[in-house]
Amino acid sequence: MAGYTVFRSDELEWATPSGGNQERGIARLSDAFRNMRANIWRMPPAARGRRHREHAQEELFVALKGTATLVLGEEREAVELPEGSLAVVQPGTALQLANESDADATVLIVGAPPVEGEAEYLPD
Repeated sequence: MAGYTVFRSDELEWATPSGGNQERGIARLSDAFRNMRANIWRMPPAARGRRHREHAQEELFVALKGTATLVLGEEREAVELPEGSLAVVQPGTALQLANESDADATVLIVGAPPVEGEAEYLPD
């Protein structure tokens, strides 16, 4: 028996995140997965996610719309992700998702394995 879920962009349900900048929006996709987690983040200009370090998950960032910025490592290297770009961040790397552009950005984030509570939140 095949199982699948279809997410249509015009039907996504946007929620307010549980922490951090409340201007961001999150479409939670994780309930459809068994072996990974995934969410789509809508980032208005100047929005920043929570700076953190995942201890168990590697994460894939896909810029679906606009240009997002990943702030990576202890030295806080800013890496731009123009629309269509991807980045893979290994466990143990400090990271923060931001939108430093003048237009909205939308980013798909996929993490595996599907664990929660293994992130360390860092000062911004």
